[in-house]
Amino acid sequence: MNYPPVLCYHRIGGPLELGVTRVGRSVFARQMTALARTGWRTLSLAEFANPRTARHAPRTFLLTFDDGYASLAEHAYPVLAELGFTATTFLITDYVGKTNTWDVHYTWNRLPHLTWSEVEQWQARGFAFASHGASHRRLTWLNDAAMETELATSRTLLTARLGMEAGRAIAYPFGAVDTRIATRARAVGYELGFEGVNGTSDVLRLARVPVYVWDLGDTPFGLRTDSLGRAGRVVAHVANRCAVGTSVMLAATQRISPLPESAADA
Repeated sequence: MNYPPVLCYHRIGGPLELGVTRVGRSVFARQMTALARTGWRTLSLAEFANPRTARHAPRTFLLTFDDGYASLAEHAYPVLAELGFTATTFLITDYVGKTNTWDVHYTWNRLPHLTWSEVEQWQARGFAFASHGASHRRLTWLNDAAMETELATSRTLLTARLGMEAGRAIAYPFGAVDTRIATRARAVGYELGFEGVNGTSDVLRLARVPVYVWDLGDTPFGLRTDSLGRAGRVVAHVANRCAVGTSVMLAATQRISPLPESAADA
């Protein structure tokens, strides 16, 4: 089935960084306001998963955030609530309420993640939360046991804290997934899985288009069907592939020996 488009943001507002994932609050607010004014609306994760939605809900999209930074509660969620929009945030469950020591140090100070209290508050207001793994390790570089631990422990904690709906979906860290990972994700209990721009027809390997710092138009590339949108998705795919450099640096720091990635990794 053809699913509605999916956008992926990371950080909204907060301190500047050396990387490309931060989108300014004013840019984000302008984009969401423009989309609302032109008839777009966001889908809940449950709506997105419903086969009827894809056929009967034009100009809809799934809005997602990766990592679960605390700045979302200040700079993103209030903007969305004002517009009547919703979003799904994929949480790194080991780091809820902690700082982003899992990542390369792109900012002067380490960045805080949402706390469980904040997550529960916004869930009560109609926002959804799901898995981004337990510790943001690149799953395709892990052996079977470590990979399954990342998938299962994250889902178990989310369902215990937030209910079964929170265990419905996973966004793979770095968008890195292959057949082995998707198979185990399904076995663990996930119904939906999201990778990078070049997804497949497998519901555990659906496409998402990241919104990076250069995506400044009122309509992000992932919602455009013209040549600029197609070009923007290509650039986003290349940028996502370059994230392997981050994985290498993290692996060196954490002394993780990477496994060879399959050609299907995105």
